[in-house]
Amino acid sequence: MRSDTVKKGLDKAPSRSLLRATGIDDEKMGKPFIGIANSWNEIIPGHVHLNKLVDEVRMGIVEAGGVPLTFGVPGICDGIAMGHEGMRFSLASREVISDCVELMVQAHCMDGWVGVTNCDKITPGMLMAAGRVNIPCVMLTGGPMEAGKGKEGNLDLQSVFEALGAQAAGKVGEDKVHEVECLACPGEGACSGLFTANSMACLTEGLGLSLTGCGTSLAKSKAKRAIARQSGRRIVELVRQGARPRDIADLDSFLNAVRLDMAIGGSTNTALHIPAIATEFGVDVDLRTFDGISRQIPHLTSIRPSGAYVMADLDRAGGVPAVLKRLRPFLADRPTVNGKSIFRICDEAEVKDEEVIRPLDRPFHQEGGIAVLYGNLAPGGSVVKQAAVGERMMRFTGRAKVFDSEAESMKAIKAKSIVPGDVVVIRYEGPMGGPGMPEMLSPTSLIAGMGLSDSVALITDGRFSGATRGPCIGHVSPEAFAKGPIAAVRDGDRISIDIPARKIELLVPEKELKERLAQVKVVDRKPTGMLLKYRKLVSAASEGAICR
Repeated sequence: MRSDTVKKGLDKAPSRSLLRATGIDDEKMGKPFIGIANSWNEIIPGHVHLNKLVDEVRMGIVEAGGVPLTFGVPGICDGIAMGHEGMRFSLASREVISDCVELMVQAHCMDGWVGVTNCDKITPGMLMAAGRVNIPCVMLTGGPMEAGKGKEGNLDLQSVFEALGAQAAGKVGEDKVHEVECLACPGEGACSGLFTANSMACLTEGLGLSLTGCGTSLAKSKAKRAIARQSGRRIVELVRQGARPRDIADLDSFLNAVRLDMAIGGSTNTALHIPAIATEFGVDVDLRTFDGISRQIPHLTSIRPSGAYVMADLDRAGGVPAVLKRLRPFLADRPTVNGKSIFRICDEAEVKDEEVIRPLDRPFHQEGGIAVLYGNLAPGGSVVKQAAVGERMMRFTGRAKVFDSEAESMKAIKAKSIVPGDVVVIRYEGPMGGPGMPEMLSPTSLIAGMGLSDSVALITDGRFSGATRGPCIGHVSPEAFAKGPIAAVRDGDRISIDIPARKIELLVPEKELKERLAQVKVVDRKPTGMLLKYRKLVSAASEGAICR
């Protein structure tokens, strides 16, 4: 066993002595040491219940003959961090989380580990660590919360942000905002739509790195607790088999995950996370991979924000296995951590609701959830959640209103300076320029709440929350800080967006564009501390914002 490095032989008496101080006796010294990376904290609603799941994992490990060793991992709630300086730390935390797991697992020579996770950057960070460390591992995602219920139907965090937009437009009063605020997030779990946390949970299951049913089983369900217990048992079995993450997830597994992503209409953030995770697994997945698969795979579900259904509906309809069953003709057969192959999971699955998970010949959209646009404004690519864009905005030409920060754009939107026909351009919010590539649910939701989603587009070198809907195009690359073309856009410029043709163009002559770029004075926020380190290490959004 790998852990024998710290517990076998006379010369290991000092380390054994320290282990004895934690309660490990002679009997336990002979068993596999299993780490549990626990991202529990009292801040994130998707994580407040994780200690209960960790208890189940621990029991499963003990039952299977292993020794559980729990350690903490940080986590940021994107919703709480949204709209202020805190959001600059969110994407950067993905790298910190992967480093934390690597530090603990490698320094203590663990035989295997379980990642107990849930939210936006925590799950990708742990998956990156799984590929990098490459010792037996099982992921346990904490599950969605129940949807809030209001007079209008299902509510979630997106509803609160959009209520603010409606209030700013004079459509509702502050009392309505407070009502939605109190109803939208009724309890523990990841926000109830197909936002980034739940997108990544589903893709983790699609990769074969969590147990069947884990991606959609609700946070408070008995099913989730049973999966937690079984995850503990299973990791010990994987250690004894010597089955490592890279044995399970190869290029075909990642292509399966992207196909699943397109079918469910996942968050645009997956276009950052999947390439970054794939890099740690030694395989290459890029934006062109996403776009090529998007043209082949239809959008089969309509979960919020692109539709009316919530994660509980997807789970009830059969969850990830049922979606994979629909996609079986497109998939490669790969192993999974629970010992079943993808095809066996497909064959055993049942689609329990033909409307929530539609057949291939009756999709919600003929193409997948995400589209990648290129053009003189984004020569390195840009990303849009096309499943959440209304038909009339799939092709749009408008006039630019340019802002050098999210905060500036918010002032203009609240002041009702944004009108139909505008293209809001928010720049210097990329991985280096932000730094940290902050999400922008606040401006996108204000625009939606004010009723402008079908007449106003938004373009940024930053990124969007998984809860964003409408013609919001992010990840524009190269970013403004790197003197990408977005740095040369001026108020009043015409911008053409053609999502079906995958084009985004600044309607300015090439010669003039070059002249403008030569005159650009880059906005530098002069970060300090970890954000300065991040700026020095981070790659472009088109490469997954990986730190090198």
